[in-house]
Amino acid sequence: LVEEAKYQFLLHIKYLQDKVTGLWYHGWTFDCRHNFAGVFWARGNSWYTAGAVEFFDIVNEPGDAAMRMVVSAWQDQVLALSKYQGIRGLFNTIVDMEESYYETSATANIAYGMLKGIRLGLLDESYRESAERAAAAVIAKIGEDGMVGGVSYGTGMGKTVQFYKDIAIAPTAYGQGLAFMMLTELI
Repeated sequence: LVEEAKYQFLLHIKYLQDKVTGLWYHGWTFDCRHNFAGVFWARGNSWYTAGAVEFFDIVNEPGDAAMRMVVSAWQDQVLALSKYQGIRGLFNTIVDMEESYYETSATANIAYGMLKGIRLGLLDESYRESAERAAAAVIAKIGEDGMVGGVSYGTGMGKTVQFYKDIAIAPTAYGQGLAFMMLTELI
């Protein structure tokens, strides 16, 4: 199962990671052979930011060729993400489009992945400021009732950029869960 998981990570890198920016597209279609709207959706990116370090931690085979590729792709992605972080610490729902709204669950997941990557020695300390700024921005979005605000609703595959700009903001279980993961890593 671990070997199959490595294969799945490599397939995702092949079809979803942009070779120029290091960012991740939301999806790929084998029927038409394209990345749908060609959007670097923040929460989609964040799943890799968090998932790759989780997988690295679970597998714990740093010398393995597939794991080296997973980590290298992750490091490229984190470097790219850090260039697009908003001034207040949040990431836009379309990472490279400032006119799209800020999204909290993606920011929490990215902060989690960066913080855990620093702890595991996959990133150097120069990323800590960015990760902590993201975490502070997420914490500021937690209401008195504990609800995490600014989370975009579940997102199917979009065929246009506008589709992503129009995703409704609503309380979600994954928004809560990703904030919990981030807070746990901060502890």
